[in-house]
Amino acid sequence: MIEIDGVLVSEDLIKEEFVCNLNACKGACCIEGDSGAPLEKDELEILERIYPAVKPYMTTTGIETIEARGTHVVDDDGDLTTPCVDKNKECAYVTWENGITKCAIEKAFEDGKIDWQKPISCHLYPIRITQYPEFDVLNYDRWHICHAACSFGKQLNVPVYNFVKAPLIRKYGEEWFKELEDTAKSDVL
Repeated sequence: MIEIDGVLVSEDLIKEEFVCNLNACKGACCIEGDSGAPLEKDELEILERIYPAVKPYMTTTGIETIEARGTHVVDDDGDLTTPCVDKNKECAYVTWENGITKCAIEKAFEDGKIDWQKPISCHLYPIRITQYPEFDVLNYDRWHICHAACSFGKQLNVPVYNFVKAPLIRKYGEEWFKELEDTAKSDVL
């Protein structure tokens, strides 16, 4: 682990390579897993506020899930997450384009209907944040469904931290990212 301005960063974010390959995985991360996308407390109000603008982009089953369960839920582990259609199925905010999952929230953002792109956990994937009262820990989440993304990242020579540059800046700021980038390019590791 390396420390960047109070955030512990796994060296895997620098050493491993990753670029999503949606043509290969079809966005499986939005439809597989044991719960919905992790949420931060400040995102709960945002989800409630933007839901009316996101709703037209959602599937019928996604809308039914939100209407029945709410814009967010507490999963079996006690974590705040997006709700899933049925238990452990696709995220309620999933929509489909040409057989590939897309995020209804992000579609509304891209169309200028809302000013929030999507939950930070989705934007940062394959990085997962573990939050402690004093600091955050950033780890690289290895998942078998992302094998094609690992191969594609190697082919393009893109380290994980560069793949998620925009969301890292969104979460921690440009100065923080510059320090991470400088550390990655140094001989410290």
